[in-house]
Amino acid sequence: MNGKNAGVVLITGASSGMGEATALRLKAAGHVVYAAARRVERMAGLAEKGIHVLRMDVTDEASMVAVVQQILAEQGRIDALVNNAGYGSFGALEDTPLSEARYQFEVNVFGLARLTQLVLPAMRQQRCGRIVNVSSIAGKIYEPLGGWYHATKHALEGLSDSLRMEVEGFGIAVVIIEPGGIATEWGGIASENLMKVSGNTAYRDQAQRGANLLGMGEKQASPPEVIAKIIEKGITARRPKTRYHAGAASSTSLFLRWLLPDRCFDRMMRFVLRNAK
Repeated sequence: MNGKNAGVVLITGASSGMGEATALRLKAAGHVVYAAARRVERMAGLAEKGIHVLRMDVTDEASMVAVVQQILAEQGRIDALVNNAGYGSFGALEDTPLSEARYQFEVNVFGLARLTQLVLPAMRQQRCGRIVNVSSIAGKIYEPLGGWYHATKHALEGLSDSLRMEVEGFGIAVVIIEPGGIATEWGGIASENLMKVSGNTAYRDQAQRGANLLGMGEKQASPPEVIAKIIEKGITARRPKTRYHAGAASSTSLFLRWLLPDRCFDRMMRFVLRNAK
């Protein structure tokens, strides 16, 4: 993709929230958009807009291979991959089954990495492309009871930085997107899972405050369109930034993490949790 020229874009996790908003925005801008998700029945509205909807599970190798092969067969190229699929699983480390931790890495990191592997040969051959990885401000900060989720996003940040240097010489740019609080299904799912995992354990008081904080975040969250806008920048800018962030509390959170030593940041987070109602 060269500057603002339209291209062929594959978006994962496109059945709702940021993925859906990005698909609609890019289609309106003239791109050929392929929207992929497990719940293809929820993408009828996208199909009506002329967006190609495909069933894909980022933990299923065969479905990822099939999607990439179909796009290349129909379009002959893939100009941008938006790795948006992911989820947040919260709970104390002591309480969280390692099977759940592994699955979260499978979705948030390994599935993303495998799909990236599948599109890179075509991008190298065409000597251009964009890999846009949707991380989170959680990839830079931390909080109690979110260890495994934060671990996946911290891993994604490092993975993306290394990948950026590996593929730059082939004309491929790697962009990291760091959303703050966004009004999607994510907060409710994370809160419910937190109470399920740690709501009746030694960590129950922390869990209740954490669930309250997630609920407060939902009330103050920004619409997913703000993330769609910066994803479009990452795809169309002639020389994109390595990172973009947007959404409620994103700038403040990243600034405070940069400014404060670890112990001071710990105290700030404890204060926030104590006052979450």
